[in-house]
Amino acid sequence: MLAGQRIWITGASSGIGRAVAIELAKAQARLVISGRNREALQELKKAYPKQIELVLAFDVTNLNANLAAAGHITKQLGGLDKVFLNAGASQHIDPAEFHSEAFVKMIKINYFSLVYGIEAALPLLQSSKAPHIIGMSSMAAYHGLPLGEAYSAAKAASRNLLQGLQVDFKQKGISVSIVCPGFIDTPLTARHRFSMPFLMTAERAASIIVKGIIKRKAEIAFPKPMIWAAKSLNYLPSSWVIGLLARAKLKVQKSQAKTDK
Repeated sequence: MLAGQRIWITGASSGIGRAVAIELAKAQARLVISGRNREALQELKKAYPKQIELVLAFDVTNLNANLAAAGHITKQLGGLDKVFLNAGASQHIDPAEFHSEAFVKMIKINYFSLVYGIEAALPLLQSSKAPHIIGMSSMAAYHGLPLGEAYSAAKAASRNLLQGLQVDFKQKGISVSIVCPGFIDTPLTARHRFSMPFLMTAERAASIIVKGIIKRKAEIAFPKPMIWAAKSLNYLPSSWVIGLLARAKLKVQKSQAKTDK
């Protein structure tokens, strides 16, 4: 079903992106992989030299770099059938030292990289009979989270963008899927110093994502208990939610304090 399809994956040098690239390579897709770590991308290509046809290392927060990458893809593959815009980063803020830098960084990496990737990929998707955009958001997109305000705000922006495009692009015959994972064991979450409920391996996450891609699901959200809990916050009285999240924040801070000792 995925064999022979031309698929571009950003953020493929590690974590979920790398695991999804491996899943798609095993399915005999024709892949373009992008990321910042050229060495890691080249190692992945060595493992799947036939399936990975192009390696592009560039900064996804640069529009011109995205457009240049699209030009290379056009020359190599002639177009795209799917694009998985997965590149991202996470960062907690310290409300006692509130600065805009973290917010700007998160918006650039988690939101504008998605915008730039869509702009670059759209002309290439026109060559496909069944074009498909898959964008990475997060469980954190469902509600603003203490300490994670910069990250959850950027992920919410990404989710809202993709939701709107699901309607606009439907008329153009372009499917749009939104990926909203919970805690996944990746280099990003390895820096967290607190308990992460329902922590899942990147390989398991990739399997779920690829199955969702095949079904062209509008939303690929997992694990279910975490997603249900995150979504339910929007239906509870605000005073309850503030109290719940305040207690959760306190537990995180205590866990971090123990780790620091």
